[in-house]
Amino acid sequence: MPILVTRAKEDGERTADRLAALGHEALIAPVLRIVPTGDPAPAVAFDAVIVTSLHAVDALSSHAARTLPVFAVGERTAQVLREAGFTTVTTAEGDAVSLSKLIRETLRPPCTLLHVTGRHHKPEPAASLRAAGFGVETWEAYEAEAVESLPDAAVEAFRAGQIEAVLHYSRRSADIFIRLAGQAGLHEAILACPHLCLSADVAVPIQAAGASTRVAAEPSEDALLRLVPDLRHSGHP
Repeated sequence: MPILVTRAKEDGERTADRLAALGHEALIAPVLRIVPTGDPAPAVAFDAVIVTSLHAVDALSSHAARTLPVFAVGERTAQVLREAGFTTVTTAEGDAVSLSKLIRETLRPPCTLLHVTGRHHKPEPAASLRAAGFGVETWEAYEAEAVESLPDAAVEAFRAGQIEAVLHYSRRSADIFIRLAGQAGLHEAILACPHLCLSADVAVPIQAAGASTRVAAEPSEDALLRLVPDLRHSGHP
């Protein structure tokens, strides 16, 4: 039976490939679509760039010199930056806390940093960097829009009891998933399978809906996918 992947299409396709390598079928059901905002970059000089998602790379590629220091949240984002030609990329451990720590250990204030991010972004790493004396300019270069409904294939699979598990990567997408499932009359159906979550924060709306959750040991896809083999031994299909 397939594992439902709620990520945006391109991200979901990469996850589907990883699941296939583990011997699992994936059903991609994006609850978000990534679109550019059209907002201009801040008209200020900056010393380095912060990138917390690979979705920022296209915008950054049209704006910044490839030799500019870039701090990437994790290895996958760093890989995409290097493929785009950026030559000085430093990689954190996959979360905002480690990214802020990396920057504070590498640079000294009062550096000015450009954070290329999405419309809906969390306060970190900018908040702790500002508290440490850094200047942080935010460029909301892209937006993750909620889709209008779950794909028909996902709705039918839930109704037939054919979903092995659901992967959740952000609290916002988990919130949207719960809302779309409710619109489709799937509240009871989504309780019949485990929901694998990138962090405890991501799990909050899923738990509030009454569904069973499991949380990755760390906020990375590697850790999330390490939960998948255990499905066969947990009493779930």
